[in-house]
Amino acid sequence: MRNADLKIQYERDGYVVLDRAFGPGEVDKLVEEAVRICRGELGAIRGALPADPADTDEDVLRRFLCVHYPHKLSGLMLATMSHPAIVTALTSVIGPNVKAMQSMLFIKSEGEPGQAWHQDEMFIPTRDRSLTAAWLALDDATIENGCLWVLPGSHRSGVLYPNREHDDPRYDCTVESYGFPFDESDAVPVEVAAGSVVVFNGYLLHRSLPNTGRHGYRRALVNHYMSAESLLPWDAPPAGTPMAQADHRDIVLVAGSDPYAYKGLREVRQPRIRPNRDGGCDR
Repeated sequence: MRNADLKIQYERDGYVVLDRAFGPGEVDKLVEEAVRICRGELGAIRGALPADPADTDEDVLRRFLCVHYPHKLSGLMLATMSHPAIVTALTSVIGPNVKAMQSMLFIKSEGEPGQAWHQDEMFIPTRDRSLTAAWLALDDATIENGCLWVLPGSHRSGVLYPNREHDDPRYDCTVESYGFPFDESDAVPVEVAAGSVVVFNGYLLHRSLPNTGRHGYRRALVNHYMSAESLLPWDAPPAGTPMAQADHRDIVLVAGSDPYAYKGLREVRQPRIRPNRDGGCDR
């Protein structure tokens, strides 16, 4: 897809698919790295139980739904943040200067839940509406195994819809967006082949459903990005600093330059698991 066409589709629908942007060899290496991460071979993961050497890889993987910040454990996953296919798309839809602030490794074996309708910008606030996700499929993502569903065009109003608690067993986190002018008939499943990347806007309403397959995974590596020109008020500022100047600096520059480089970087978040049904999403 030409960059101009990609940007037009992104602005219209709120998402684009980069079909098979990663080759099979690249995907295989990331899958192998996921096993090493879940085994604890690359460093501690807060909340994770240690793997026994006798455990099979499948035994270990099925203990996890999501690992937050795998790029802090793995050089390969850190490098994937800056993969040329992803960066080319990001600079088309965001601009020349792009920073990343989060990575998430989803395992989602059979029977594991999805996540209710939500907007990423509700949880990761930017000041310029530039938040963008790159959702890399490490397995073929299908309706059966819990692919993404989106509400095309739901990003365009620039409205963040309210959240409420729910008890729907299909979903892991305990909040869902509501009150938006779309219904289930507007939802579109985004089925993609392994190695494909779904790039989508932080205001786009999206969800995933449980993996209802009889056996297997729906693994994905999801990174979040934004314009480097914008502050990132993701944390309360230090004492004496007004909220208007809050700027999360646990970031990775993936394209261009950082106009706030003079602030330096600060390690804030650490790798951790997302507990099932425990409000485990970053809020």
